[in-house]
Amino acid sequence: MHMSTFEKILAVKKEFKAGYWVLLDPDKLDSEEIPNFVQKAEQSSVDGFLVGGSLILSSDFNLFVAELKKHSKNIPVILFPGSVHQITPAADALLFLSLISGREAQHLIGSQVLAAPLVYRSGIEAISTAYMLIDTGRQTSAHFMSGTMPLPRNKPDILMAHILAAQYLGFKLIYLEGGSGSDSSIPDELIFAANKVTDIPLIVGGGIRTPDEARAKVKAGASFIVTGNILETTENGNLMAEMAAAVHG
Repeated sequence: MHMSTFEKILAVKKEFKAGYWVLLDPDKLDSEEIPNFVQKAEQSSVDGFLVGGSLILSSDFNLFVAELKKHSKNIPVILFPGSVHQITPAADALLFLSLISGREAQHLIGSQVLAAPLVYRSGIEAISTAYMLIDTGRQTSAHFMSGTMPLPRNKPDILMAHILAAQYLGFKLIYLEGGSGSDSSIPDELIFAANKVTDIPLIVGGGIRTPDEARAKVKAGASFIVTGNILETTENGNLMAEMAAAVHG
């Protein structure tokens, strides 16, 4: 029986308690580097690739995803779209995001209505995901491009109310986003508070720089850890493997 990508995601969570995803921005990874990168990710026990960015300026998004999928037989390729232009049937699945931390109708439902026929025609598996921006100390691309206020990092009760709303609205995944390149990651106390009120898998990304930090997020209740920027800037060639090992515990 063919497993859906969502079922594979849940299987990783069941086996390891938490999974490790790597976020790829097509503007930051050349297509010719993809085969080596995928091979390294497979050797490092990465559980998933997310593909997307606030702006895709330089590359052909469809070609990038198709090339990634061609080499990535074992690691699911999941779209993490920054706009309706980042939808392609070449991927395994798509996080169908609604920015529920903001009060901007366009990001709650407007873009989703525009994207829905494209997703339908592409036949790609869509996984409904509640997307929440958390304040991490400075304005990130996600905050700026969305034109929305992030949720405060020191008020767990506000986050918990949003998490419960996401649960009652029927979202399958919850993504807590600190923003790429953010100064600090989402506080463990917030993740703990979120995990207390829901069984929905929590994806946590933004500002996670060390394996110890990733492990702490998992202990606080994160189901999936996402890193992106740190892999582009680090001198440590083993960081991906160290991150995966820390997350899998």
